[in-house]
Amino acid sequence: MIRTALLLALLSVIPLAHAAPDLTTVSERSGFQRTGRYDEVIKLCADFQRAYPKQVKCIDFGTTPEGRPMKALIVTRTGVFTPQAAKQRGLPVVLIQGGIHAGEIDGKDAGFLALREVLDNQAAPGSLDKQVLLFVPVFNVDGHERFKEWNRPNQRGPVEMGWRTTAQNFNLNRDYVKADAPEMQAMLKLVNAWDPLAYIDLHVTNGAKFEHDISIQVEPVHSADVEFRKAGLGLRDNVLADIEKQGSLPHAFYMSFADTDNPQSGFVDGVSDPRFSTGYFPLRNRLAMLVETHSWKDYPTRVRITRNTVVSVLSQVAQHGKAWQKAAYDADARASQLAGATIPMTYKASDKVRMIDFRGYAYTRTPSEVSGILMTRYDETKPQIWTVPLRDDIVPDMMATAPKAGYIVPAAFAAMVAAKLKLHDISFRTLDKDGKADVETFRADKATFGAGSLESHQRLTVDGAWKPEARALTKGMLFVPIAQPKARLVMALFEPKAPDSLLAWGDFNNAFERKEYMEEYVAEDVAREQMAADPAVAAQFKKRLESDAAFAKNANARLEFFARRHSSWDERYNMYPVLRANVAP
Repeated sequence: MIRTALLLALLSVIPLAHAAPDLTTVSERSGFQRTGRYDEVIKLCADFQRAYPKQVKCIDFGTTPEGRPMKALIVTRTGVFTPQAAKQRGLPVVLIQGGIHAGEIDGKDAGFLALREVLDNQAAPGSLDKQVLLFVPVFNVDGHERFKEWNRPNQRGPVEMGWRTTAQNFNLNRDYVKADAPEMQAMLKLVNAWDPLAYIDLHVTNGAKFEHDISIQVEPVHSADVEFRKAGLGLRDNVLADIEKQGSLPHAFYMSFADTDNPQSGFVDGVSDPRFSTGYFPLRNRLAMLVETHSWKDYPTRVRITRNTVVSVLSQVAQHGKAWQKAAYDADARASQLAGATIPMTYKASDKVRMIDFRGYAYTRTPSEVSGILMTRYDETKPQIWTVPLRDDIVPDMMATAPKAGYIVPAAFAAMVAAKLKLHDISFRTLDKDGKADVETFRADKATFGAGSLESHQRLTVDGAWKPEARALTKGMLFVPIAQPKARLVMALFEPKAPDSLLAWGDFNNAFERKEYMEEYVAEDVAREQMAADPAVAAQFKKRLESDAAFAKNANARLEFFARRHSSWDERYNMYPVLRANVAP
């Protein structure tokens, strides 16, 4: 009897090894009024693996600048938990991320809820038999822990939330191409390893008050490989149909007014530049989905709708993933044949307008005594149908022609550029001998530096054109072939006028800064010597003075006219260091 009592006492203080972990979230337990801190993600990641050891693996894929682990859950019923095995089995991989903007945290709580239900076959039954899910609950981990009330004053719930940017103040959804942030570098390495067919980016939109509760944008639909757009359209339309059946009022465009705060201005659709997730992944011939729940819906509503979207994505990939994956690989093959082709670098909405009925609320627009501008005030007790314009006919805008062979990067910039190429899993090789080649060079007729800093960069825009020129090639230069699956991404990085090129983000600003000058008293003598030696130069100078009033009034420009003709002039000034090759070196 004493032994039995002692044994029962010991058992009462020792937790049972097989006790099932609680996989509910702080959010769920609070009736979706609150969201948990990041230590909950760490715990749930481990607990899901413990509860489903054959279906879930919890991994760290990076470390934030403040030293926090970046967690991901690999979820599948296929027994495949490595990228190599997924590739060998031909399994579609879906990466779903929450909290890239950590104040917009619906994706974390909705993702864990959906994950538990899918694992229990309560939702999307059988879907995990046909794919691998990578779930990143919080991408911007340090921003998540900058935690307090009203970090997003135009959002209803949760009570407290994280911050939009990282600890280094990077906006991760502006960083996909330049990849400055350690978090983005870790994410790209995860992407390179697993090569997800679809990248699902969960957000909460800003904007006006209306009844619609979510927008779903997918690319490629308007952009990138024309044939692959069919897969993007299929994913988008099928998910829209699924969530509409569950009571949502979705749209396939970003619901932000053409003119801020003016409902009657309607909406303009478009394609994001590759600094954004939905602009970046189509350049890799993969699907990207931007999910934007509406910030003025309460948190329980937004979590439910996000959960429905996650479940729909998994269901759709289970049904169509194999076909979409083949379409992606076919797009890879076509991209490898883009040499010499002219392709869009940017897109825009045409002037075509169609009127749509949009479910808003009654509103007034009156001058504000505070700001002095027209302010819109909504009455959410009075639903109202707005008939407003929508411009959603998307057409190519800025075009560029692919080189027939590739791009050549000088040895002086090789280390910087090679690091970027590796992050994007782009193929290149290093030249091992000197030589000379007929290439194309880009010299800027005009170079304009940004007036301020953007994402820690001073951006640069240039006017000019590629022109044939013979240049020396040296050992240590990089050759980046255009004949590879990520050809569109290669062009996005190297075409100088592309919106998110390395040049546009300021990585080559030094090439457009004049470093050597001729003293004015020397320039005066040089000018007279040149005009005396060559009457044609004197005639050109005279003609310029007579025809260009601004030039005539600018002493520096007048002296530079002659300095440019002197042997001391820097022939590399305003020359983009990267070359284009029509024949591989």
